[in-house]
Amino acid sequence: MDRMPGMSLRDIVRVLDAEYIGDEGALDESVRSVTMDSRTVTEGALFFAIRGERVDGHSFIGDVFNKGALAVICERDTSDAGNRIVVKHSIAALQRLAAYYRTCVDAKVVLITGSVGKTSTKEMIASVLGEKYNVLKTEGNFNNEIGLPLTVFRLRPEHEVAVLEAGVDEPGEMDIIAKAAKPDVCVITNIGICHMENLGSRRGIFEEKSKCFDYMRDGGIAVLNGDDDILGSVRDVRGVSPVFFGVDRVGEYVDKQVYVTDVVSKGFDGSDAVLHTGAGNINVSVGIPGVHQITNAAAAAAVGLGLGLSLSQIASGIAKAKTISGRTNLIHTDKLLIVDDCYNANPSSMKAGLFLLVKASGRRIAVLGDMGELGPDERALHREVGEYAAGLGLDALFLCGELSKEIMEGAKADKNLMIRHFPDREKLTEELLKYVQEGDTVLVKASHFMQYQAIVDALTKYV
Repeated sequence: MDRMPGMSLRDIVRVLDAEYIGDEGALDESVRSVTMDSRTVTEGALFFAIRGERVDGHSFIGDVFNKGALAVICERDTSDAGNRIVVKHSIAALQRLAAYYRTCVDAKVVLITGSVGKTSTKEMIASVLGEKYNVLKTEGNFNNEIGLPLTVFRLRPEHEVAVLEAGVDEPGEMDIIAKAAKPDVCVITNIGICHMENLGSRRGIFEEKSKCFDYMRDGGIAVLNGDDDILGSVRDVRGVSPVFFGVDRVGEYVDKQVYVTDVVSKGFDGSDAVLHTGAGNINVSVGIPGVHQITNAAAAAAVGLGLGLSLSQIASGIAKAKTISGRTNLIHTDKLLIVDDCYNANPSSMKAGLFLLVKASGRRIAVLGDMGELGPDERALHREVGEYAAGLGLDALFLCGELSKEIMEGAKADKNLMIRHFPDREKLTEELLKYVQEGDTVLVKASHFMQYQAIVDALTKYV
């Protein structure tokens, strides 16, 4: 990458009010990329030396200069030859510099937050906007107070829109993220019970996530899920009415400007629906499984209309949307259909995954694990998932994790369901591979810390 406007070393030193040690003749050179991972350093890079729990980036300063880094930002002077910008706190400097760099690029920014569905909504919106614009989007898990600023640094003059995901689970994080993003459009998918542990209540979750409105640029648009009781109560965002999306025109909480009706689920082949907007109505097809993806399509349509897309462009972008690894990703092997949905989990998404699983042919096996950050009601919420699973007609339920014992207890009402709980993921995998057979469909879902991707990997190798 190159052409980072406003990012000469002189600009950076000024913005950070920092000490510069190095070649004075290099001050007018511009960095070509920004990273905190020494393995990704290329010629002309700016390297942030970050102190981590296990690794201190200062240890790699000599190495990154050997790879061609133009400068490093560090918290102490080192004996390494090269251009060094010395700051008090490297992470704070990263965030401050990203907020400055955002002002140097002209791209529109769509910022997506919420308790559930951020990533799938981000993918849908990026697919839609890609029908008209050159789009940059959040990759992987670069959605927190460090990852989002790093994504902002990936913006280049050729990008017309950035679609950024904001994961917030601690008080104060949205201020950091939104300050760096300076969004033109804020999308909130819903206010659920994820992160209750740190943010106290659904109202506390809303108050933290809605801080994104404080950093919207003039003329910005708030796009909110009108099927959510808290979001549906919002009437004013910086003097402007929000745009509501959802399912059906008149909901329990608010009337919607962009909505879907006549939803037809095609199981693993996705869903069809009629999309209604102020610009007209159109039939849309979502190729990603899960009826909730229709709500994501409505959100993407609302954003697309706000940024000048036609209905035909919106329908085309919705049809082209894809899922990513760990997010209702269908993996067809010679013998199995694996529903890889193991990146994250909460009660709503867990139930949605189980509802999708029952539409499969052959034996239907759910491999579930613990869900994190649910607060004081975590055990009851796990048991609720088990009770939901008990009424679906599944063939087998494989579990591990302390909280998943509650899923097991809730599911025991189904006397025809084989339920097995294991002490660890390794034992579960071993027994699961003995149990599965050709023609089975296997859903793998848990919060990311359970590391269920290893189970998916083992199933893909099943012969």
